[in-house]
Amino acid sequence: HILIEAELPANIIDAKLKQARDIIEDMLKPVDESHDYFKKQQLRELALLNGTLREESPRMSGSVSPFSNSGGMKRAKTVR
Repeated sequence: HILIEAELPANIIDAKLKQARDIIEDMLKPVDESHDYFKKQQLRELALLNGTLREESPRMSGSVSPFSNSGGMKRAKTVR
């Protein structure tokens, strides 16, 4: 549920609500995972919170798989 309160002229409110509806409807459409900016950002934030974020190297070309880098895989630190 969404509650929106505004103290603006009705025509401005209607325009802003239409814009918000269009954005939400666009976000609900399925997209190819490689083009899903919002999912990538959420996964990046989750990795940052978990301490497992690995910054992408600007030198990486071709595959962005963590298994293809020449420096070997980095592993998360575990506390015992």
